[in-house]
Amino acid sequence: MTTEHILSDADPDETHDWLAALNSALATGGAARSQFLIRQLVDAARAAGVELDLPLSTPYRNTIRPEDEPTFPGDVTLEGRLSAIIRWNALAMVVRANRADASLGGHIASYASAADLFEVGFNHFFRAQVDDGPGDLVFLQPHSAPGVYARAYLEGRLDESQIAHYRREVDGQGLSSYPHPWLMPDFWQFPTGSMGLGPLQAVYQARFMRYLEARGMIAPSNRRVWGIFGDGEMDEPESIGALGLAAREGLDNLVFVINCNLQRLDGPVRGNGQIIQELEGLYRGAGWNVIKVLWGSDWDDLFARDTEGVLAEYLQKTLDGDFQTLAATDGQFNREHFFSRDPRLQALVAHLTDEQIDRLRRGGHDIVKISAAYQQAMQANGRPTVILAKTKKGYGMGHWGQGTMTSHQQKKLDEEALLAFRDRFQLPLDDEAVTDLSFYRPPADSPEMQYLHQHREALGGYLPRRQQTADVIPVPALDRYAGFAMEETSRPISTTMAWARMLSGLLRDKTLGPRIVPIVADEARTFGIANLFRQIGIYSPQGQRYQPQDADSMLVYREHEQGQLLEEGISEAGALASWVAAGTAYSTHGTAMLPMYIYYSMFGFQRVGDLMWAAAEQRSRGFLLGATAGRTTLNGEGLQHQDGSSHVLMATIPNCRCWDPAFAFELAAIMDQGMREMLEDQQDVFYYITVMNEAYTQPAWPDHVSQADILSGLYCYRPTSNLDRAPDVRLVGSGAILNEVIAAADQLAAEGVTAEVWSATSYSELERTGAAHVSACLDGDAPVIMASDYVKAWPARIAPFIHAPVTLLGTDDFGRSDQREALRRYFGVDRDTIAQSAIEALKTSSA
Repeated sequence: MTTEHILSDADPDETHDWLAALNSALATGGAARSQFLIRQLVDAARAAGVELDLPLSTPYRNTIRPEDEPTFPGDVTLEGRLSAIIRWNALAMVVRANRADASLGGHIASYASAADLFEVGFNHFFRAQVDDGPGDLVFLQPHSAPGVYARAYLEGRLDESQIAHYRREVDGQGLSSYPHPWLMPDFWQFPTGSMGLGPLQAVYQARFMRYLEARGMIAPSNRRVWGIFGDGEMDEPESIGALGLAAREGLDNLVFVINCNLQRLDGPVRGNGQIIQELEGLYRGAGWNVIKVLWGSDWDDLFARDTEGVLAEYLQKTLDGDFQTLAATDGQFNREHFFSRDPRLQALVAHLTDEQIDRLRRGGHDIVKISAAYQQAMQANGRPTVILAKTKKGYGMGHWGQGTMTSHQQKKLDEEALLAFRDRFQLPLDDEAVTDLSFYRPPADSPEMQYLHQHREALGGYLPRRQQTADVIPVPALDRYAGFAMEETSRPISTTMAWARMLSGLLRDKTLGPRIVPIVADEARTFGIANLFRQIGIYSPQGQRYQPQDADSMLVYREHEQGQLLEEGISEAGALASWVAAGTAYSTHGTAMLPMYIYYSMFGFQRVGDLMWAAAEQRSRGFLLGATAGRTTLNGEGLQHQDGSSHVLMATIPNCRCWDPAFAFELAAIMDQGMREMLEDQQDVFYYITVMNEAYTQPAWPDHVSQADILSGLYCYRPTSNLDRAPDVRLVGSGAILNEVIAAADQLAAEGVTAEVWSATSYSELERTGAAHVSACLDGDAPVIMASDYVKAWPARIAPFIHAPVTLLGTDDFGRSDQREALRRYFGVDRDTIAQSAIEALKTSSA
């Protein structure tokens, strides 16, 4: 937003002297000397008590002056032809799909605005290999996916049948609507369809790259993370939530390119303001390097002849809502409604025809300007860079879509519009090919195709491209890190503490240990892993430049350049983004890592559920530990901390395996299996495991129970003493409530009722694969009582597989603070209620 401060000049002569001094400093000492002097003046003014309202935004012009632009590294004419062909194929792909079925949808206008931003990157900057290693990581604006497919079609990576089946995937040959590594595993690297998550993940991918380099896991390189995003997307809190971290850690391997077409889906991003100026202030204030690419080369002459600065003045005060109208209209309208606002503006364009005014390009449509910005962004300066490129939504679509309020929804174009598009971009297509929406690919020996392939070969190959495997990492035997869990513990411990002990043991393994990435969102002491501060250190690119208050403590807070623990502060989204970066390192870096993020289970899915789905789509591997889990185990914290539903939510993710172990030996069996699936078998799964803060004596691994039993999701923990006689009732428990179930079985035994005790380590695994297993385990007519510290919907997942009478006990309702015994009595998951429910079920079944 532009706020103008008009101050009267009380002494023009003095003002002239100050400006002359500045010009002299520029002439003799250059920009660096001038910056130093200005900073000195600002500091002196503030020290004297002068309040300064210094703008964070710069004039509404390009950051890079024409005289400072580097030579364009390619052939402008050939790239223009290639861009036109790709634009056409992208448009034809969407329109053909909607001719087949209007419900398929798709987007034309977004890629139309961003095409040149993409093409400059693909032709000159986005590297598939760097120093014979993995290349740049590129996050691509999801609504522009048709343009990426259209380029891949020219490259020969997709055939005509595939692009002809855009958004028709069920038969196996179509293309996904948006970037999706699960649906196209060798093509897309990052899913960006959920607005805001792409920018957040890009920051943490750049950060994790530095983490791996600092720890010696990958070789240092000049690889970069690029992200092409939209200006409307910047309104998502996740888009801007990590800007400070990127600047604070000096991530100059990170470049954002924001396509500022000034429009959201329904209208202007900032109709009453200027989104580019607002974003500049936001990023500059966060410590980023900002490059604005607002005006194309054909504006250079106008600015050069504007000796009074009138053009810059009027552009500075034009609102985005007005810019949208100017984009949607022609040269005559722009002359009458913009340039006629001042006689000096009229004079600047008097030599231009209406057609020439109409063709004045915004900077995001000028490949020379874009290339100059990209080249400057490639220069490491200790800061991340954002490029704000001004474009027109629906560029080249004429009155059918350019700059209109409805351009985002434009999916169909009539014959007149298609022919106009052909003529606008001078495509070599006859009228029949246009109306038939024929795809076009030049001959293999044409200058365009040779140019396309030569430039990608120079950049190491084709993008996007996804690596699917990495080196196999052996997992140590269970007894090497979890031997304690197989025996009865001498003192009560929680499963959270049991996990912490296992983690500590795993970190000592010379092969696997360095691959583990422990992650915490400011709760390491709560979860019993504060010992890791000293053992492996907290990662910090600056090291520790201060003396910590607890320097003499055994659990000293120790930051280190090569630290292994990621302590993300109070940011569940940031911690999960780090987890995704580590969990996809096998693909992005060819280096298998094993992230373990432990957090309050309540602040899991419901806080960052969308990001967990993105993690699944990205085929992440690792462990999510929902700690202090359950609605009655974390008793004193109350409603906002008590978890009764995370398992139900997490079970909706297809490649997430959910576990609710009650005992340390169950946890050990699950951890072992998960590590082998992820690191040895290289399966694209991740585990969600809930662990509790309630301490109790952990039993030994029963002789009659195998690891396969535990992993089946349901096993008999304690059979009845008389194996020749069917039990009167079967009690099923999970997590901390299994102890209540065991106590209930003891109460029933005292009353002459025989009860089997079953441990349900995963209801979701049983639902997915264990219908026959459940029926076999809980066969017969004996009533089944299932108790959980979660809502009844969690154990209810297997109720249809049980033919005996079923009673469900769970913690449906809001949580609250009290003693555990009182909470369990209130929710009806305590031993007394379980036993009473069994007796009532027996009475009903015998009636």
